[in-house]
Amino acid sequence: MDDESFQPTHLDLLAGIRPLVENFTNSTDELCFENLPEFGIGERKTIEALAPIVFGGAAHLGAAHAFAHMDPPTPWITWITTLWNASLNQNLLHPDVSPKATMFENQVIQWLAPFYNMSGGHMTPGSTISNLTALWVARDTARIDRIVTSMDSHLSIQKAANILGLKLLKVTTNLKGEIDVNEIPQDLSTSALVLTAGTTASGAIDDLRVKKEAAWLHIDAAWAGPLRLSENFTNILDGIENADSVSISGHKWFFQPKESGLILFKEVCTANKTISASSGYLTTRNVGILGSHGAIALPLMATLIAWGKSGLIERLERSMNRSIQLWENLNEHSEIIVFNKPTTGVILWRLNTHDQTKELFSLLPTGSASFIEYKNQFWIRNVAANPSVDVEVLWENIDRALIKFKK
Repeated sequence: MDDESFQPTHLDLLAGIRPLVENFTNSTDELCFENLPEFGIGERKTIEALAPIVFGGAAHLGAAHAFAHMDPPTPWITWITTLWNASLNQNLLHPDVSPKATMFENQVIQWLAPFYNMSGGHMTPGSTISNLTALWVARDTARIDRIVTSMDSHLSIQKAANILGLKLLKVTTNLKGEIDVNEIPQDLSTSALVLTAGTTASGAIDDLRVKKEAAWLHIDAAWAGPLRLSENFTNILDGIENADSVSISGHKWFFQPKESGLILFKEVCTANKTISASSGYLTTRNVGILGSHGAIALPLMATLIAWGKSGLIERLERSMNRSIQLWENLNEHSEIIVFNKPTTGVILWRLNTHDQTKELFSLLPTGSASFIEYKNQFWIRNVAANPSVDVEVLWENIDRALIKFKK
């Protein structure tokens, strides 16, 4: 028996794609059904009902003023390949239902691992899982019993310590938001040292060349990792080549849809033996934390083919240059206090008092900035995840909001 829900027509697919190019100006937060429907209304009517809610009420990360978070707009090649993935529903747990998907992942890892002096790895849903995977390997191969990291490291390091039953030591940071190397314990013989390349709060990069003899060195490069591909910015990640493992979020500066991440290892064969499991229903060993998982490498591979290395670098450098441009504008105003020159495209700035900073933020367009508390101060935060941002538009909004506070 044919089931039309699994066999869309050409017009059905066009109906599904059309909302991607339509302009939904009005949205309601209320779904049309309070309770689980007893009988369905069909795919076309469901699309008509949901599209205004999904698209009209969403944050548009590629907007001219969008500069708030580490969440980029995604290239349309990823929309198409993600649709392909959904239609095929490949599962890398079983080679017979993912004959090409595994090849795609191997290809992406083969392309990217050498930039970090890693021998291989695999893809994950993001750096939370990547960090956990790396520290799992560290615990079981290097026999660590403690994680040493900075106060500004990602919360996933705390989670990993809890899950793996490891002690956690958080080291203070300096005025730039980098780990204070003088406070790192001398004896790291049973510790994993976790350094961050692009902290979430300030974008700071720890000194990756720190000379400490740790049992394991892991670098969480979730945010800044892709800058290694740029000749103009690769030096800020010098030292990453000495790591035992590196994590990167594809859904940040590789411009991928969520969820997309990578975990890379210096000695991937040793790592894979540690994190592999087998079962009677498997024809190959399952590597990593996930069991069933989809072909998330396909959108990334397609992006890298469509753009090439130079196309990716151009967008990264354009984003970085936009952040420098905004930083220069902010520095021209005496009433604004700026945290630091952006190392990785993250800018923190504020006014003299908490109340003024909060009020100023409330006057900015939604999605143009985020609001954080850092080092006992409230800050307005801009993040260069959107290469299509128009700094002039962004600055006009900031300048207009500043009028109230100018002396």
